[in-house]
Amino acid sequence: MQINEIMTRKVDVIDPNTTIRDAARTMRADNIGALPVGENDRLIGMVTDRDIAMRGVAEDKMGGNTTVRQVMSERIYYCFEDEDVDQAANAMAEHQVHRLPVLNRDKRLVGIVALADLARSGTDAVKRAVQGISEPTDQPRR
Repeated sequence: MQINEIMTRKVDVIDPNTTIRDAARTMRADNIGALPVGENDRLIGMVTDRDIAMRGVAEDKMGGNTTVRQVMSERIYYCFEDEDVDQAANAMAEHQVHRLPVLNRDKRLVGIVALADLARSGTDAVKRAVQGISEPTDQPRR
């Protein structure tokens, strides 16, 4: 099974200059935990609810004055839409992330795949991903 069969196609991309308050409101309205961050038609990062909480709120940064760029994770792990579901599960496990942006071969964002998508796929991929994500690490999570 390929990623394009299970991914979520409707993906909001947020501008890095958006405030974390507005990003959090978008996440709440859309019932999501992460937003790809784009600039000049390119993916430059991901911002999660955890990024906002740990790098924003916990650091006493003001929600209306702090931008997504200041708290986002710049390292982007992704998969391609024509890859096998197992490859995405392995990437999630290796990098301990719950979501991956999905790109086409021109490296344009076409969707996002989350653990829930893997779970609905009916494959064993979610088990491998969760095992890897759950491994203790001395590295801070992103």
